[in-house]
Amino acid sequence: MSHALSKPLSLPHWPTLARPHAWAGLLLAGLLLAGCATQPALVGAPPAAPTPIGTPPPAVAAADAPPALSPPAAAAARTATGFDEIWPEAVLGPEAAVWQWAEAQPLPPPITRPNSLWQPVRWSELPGWGRDALPQAWNAWLRSCERPAPAIGALCQEVRRLSIASASAQHEWMMRQLQPYRVQALDGNPRGLLTGYYEPLLPASRLRHGPYQTPLHALPPGLSRDRPWFSRQQIDSDPQAQAQLQGREIVWLADPLDALLLQIQGSGRMLVQEPDGRQQLVRLAFAGHNGHPYRSVGRWLLDRGAIRAGTWEAIRAWAAANPQQLNDMLWSNPRTIFFREEALNELDAQFGPRGAQGVALTPARSIAVDPRSIPYGTPVWLHSSGPFIELRRLVLAQDTGAAIVGAARADFFTGWGEQAFFQAAGIKQTVHLWALWPRPAP
Repeated sequence: MSHALSKPLSLPHWPTLARPHAWAGLLLAGLLLAGCATQPALVGAPPAAPTPIGTPPPAVAAADAPPALSPPAAAAARTATGFDEIWPEAVLGPEAAVWQWAEAQPLPPPITRPNSLWQPVRWSELPGWGRDALPQAWNAWLRSCERPAPAIGALCQEVRRLSIASASAQHEWMMRQLQPYRVQALDGNPRGLLTGYYEPLLPASRLRHGPYQTPLHALPPGLSRDRPWFSRQQIDSDPQAQAQLQGREIVWLADPLDALLLQIQGSGRMLVQEPDGRQQLVRLAFAGHNGHPYRSVGRWLLDRGAIRAGTWEAIRAWAAANPQQLNDMLWSNPRTIFFREEALNELDAQFGPRGAQGVALTPARSIAVDPRSIPYGTPVWLHSSGPFIELRRLVLAQDTGAAIVGAARADFFTGWGEQAFFQAAGIKQTVHLWALWPRPAP
């Protein structure tokens, strides 16, 4: 991020890539203001715990999502999501014997977690249960079985067996094996907040040339868990820091704000132009950070009266009008993220980055949660209704983020590319969650 651009900061016009537009910009603005991606929680640790240098984080989630889309924009975007689809006919109706069996079972006692209270309920209390396309969720569940939680892991053999079963068979098996619990705060409040997050898709160059002047670095050799490394400003200006990073450039980006976005998100897909002219799709995953705290560049501008609203349009306009101060804005955030490159084969490209559970995320079926409320690997029934989207579906708790704190707090992974921009930018609404936990032994 050593070069301030004199032109407006925008994604280059690569025809094969998604380009940010107004709605995507709303999400970016929220990320710039919040920045939870740079402060992920350790796997299995409270989300607020500091992350040691080099600790792999989850794919990150927005700390404070942007405002919901306007009604006309939301209506237009809704047609492209597909997330609010639900089968009109129940695949397992209330006349089925398993419904009667489940209704007759005694409810177990509540379960108290460090940050939530699980209240047992009947399956009939889950909005939309029996109409979800469960086979679509099974891939996410199979991923969780790669790193299963002890209580849920005992079911993985059956989960694998049922991967080719019908939706009705999957529904019936879940009703017999699992007990739904309404996830609520310790004070009894079941309402939570749902936001969305995604994996950026950006053009990049393997070589520094033309507009590609902003490097993304691999982990340098001099980092220590005991003390901060060079700050962002020092990385851009200190010869000693630059010497240690020499030759560790993975790719070069054309926009320093794209680099900042990628660092906030924690991982992303790059369409890399190789020296021989080939284009190669790779993933850059989090490898570590320099040990400095995250500071919001949007907040830095707001506090100085440079902008009146923390929107992408305002930040971009300010940067375009003040190229000589761009580095000052970027340097206000001393934290820098380092990456590692991962090849994307045909199978890997169908999934997202690895979340806090250590498994690849599945678009529209993975959520980030507070692990003190919902353990990783837990199947969760999610119901959320808002101006942008209606969700009633099975998801898997596979990720977290420093701002994902609370009993029914969830971040919905929308995937990557242009459509994921739309979806993640629009989601900020109330959510209700039900943890689906193994039935206690009789």
